[in-house]
Amino acid sequence: MAVAYPHFLVSENHATVEQPALMVSPAAAPCPSVTLTQDDLKKIAAYKAVEHVKSGMVVGLGTGSTAKHAVDRIAELMRKGKLKDIIGIPTSKKTHEQAVSLGIPLSDLDSHPVVDLAIDGADEVDPGLNLVKGRGGSLLREKMVESASKKFIVIVDESKLVNYVGGSGLAMPVEVIPFCWNHSLKRLVTLFADAGCAGELRKCAETGEAFVTDNGNYIIDLYFEKDIGDLNEASDLILRLPGIVEHGMFIGLATSLIVAGVEGMAVKTKIGNELEVDSFSYTELRNGFLV
Repeated sequence: MAVAYPHFLVSENHATVEQPALMVSPAAAPCPSVTLTQDDLKKIAAYKAVEHVKSGMVVGLGTGSTAKHAVDRIAELMRKGKLKDIIGIPTSKKTHEQAVSLGIPLSDLDSHPVVDLAIDGADEVDPGLNLVKGRGGSLLREKMVESASKKFIVIVDESKLVNYVGGSGLAMPVEVIPFCWNHSLKRLVTLFADAGCAGELRKCAETGEAFVTDNGNYIIDLYFEKDIGDLNEASDLILRLPGIVEHGMFIGLATSLIVAGVEGMAVKTKIGNELEVDSFSYTELRNGFLV
């Protein structure tokens, strides 16, 4: 489907986006007059993902600044009559409120245990499409919805690409019950001592009180100096600890990744155990071409 993005390809404030170590490979030279902010890139990736939403689908609605654009876009297409009979499954209270305000009909996994398609952002994506999610605090509900989805499209700007899970040096969240949370923190840090792990209880910036998830739990943020190795083994070790609810590593759940970068967009799709990659430039986008 040919879609152009003239209303957001160029940002009004003309801020530039720093280019990370892992770049999106353009199919052709970028248009030098196009300057994109990070939010522009998020919106481009989100709009591309929404092309996969079809009338009659049950859709997992993600949480966060990138996923918000996808929810907005779905509602816009519903208002225009281009999408009909959509049922949304929100992954957080915040997304629930957004969808209600936009008139998207909602349900839950009790009524719709199989989700046709989920669209959500990520805090990190490694080369195998493994993710870190939950820096916004919604990792448990996100994982519940996205693990129930036939397809899970991840939408990011290129700053979220890492060589390995934890490679950004930023938080890998773990949701824990409030009871003896400090005991849980110490045990988690000990598990990954060889990776130079440090941890802290997440707190609200405004109040200094412990951050509380939609499920009434706390979050411990782990930070790694080195690669933690086998992710499935790491997942098992974490989940075996009493008091742990869920962690923010999403291993093998993503079926497609859409990455928007300052030079172009890449679409990576899992075909069996292989990744199929398409890439193209914003010159092509501007001319109305999408792969």
